[in-house]
Amino acid sequence: MPFVDPASLTTRPQKILVAGTSGAGKTTLAGRIGQLLGIEHTELDSLFHGPDWVPLESFETEVRRFSSEPAWVTEWQYGAVRELLAERADLMLWLDLPRRTVMRQVITRTVRRRLQREVLWNRNMEPPLHTILFDPDHVVRWAWRSDGRNVGRMATVLVDVPSLPIVRLRSREEIEAVLEVLGRLPSDRLS
Repeated sequence: MPFVDPASLTTRPQKILVAGTSGAGKTTLAGRIGQLLGIEHTELDSLFHGPDWVPLESFETEVRRFSSEPAWVTEWQYGAVRELLAERADLMLWLDLPRRTVMRQVITRTVRRRLQREVLWNRNMEPPLHTILFDPDHVVRWAWRSDGRNVGRMATVLVDVPSLPIVRLRSREEIEAVLEVLGRLPSDRLS
């Protein structure tokens, strides 16, 4: 698949997607990009998950609203809005990290959130840790099962939205390098 070398970018992107498996670090990277570039980061999970983990009816409407703005950064997930976001974005960063890295991250995050009783979107919390044994959609099991799906999704985007540059990031070093490049790019926004 032809991916873009970050060094070939000439202007600072304003609509950025971060793709990757659950636990790969999409939200963390999107937040860092938002701070670095002064662009609002909209966390898709906060728009999707209502109380008791029930999907919000307003999800697609909210995604359409924020993605029509001139500048944003978000995660590329949820099939109902993937195509829309890809069509509106001007850069996609794909976190294609090794499975062992992703699994270590998602397990660590899940355990930390549960033990600290971290409150997530709309007062939700991670379920008890033992639910990994019987819940097929537990986030850790989901991350394991869905790990390879982004290869096909990227191939589809390259065909359906050929104007969207995709940067494939396979390591922490590559992530830091792309952040450095993005921070140095000139902005074409009007002051």
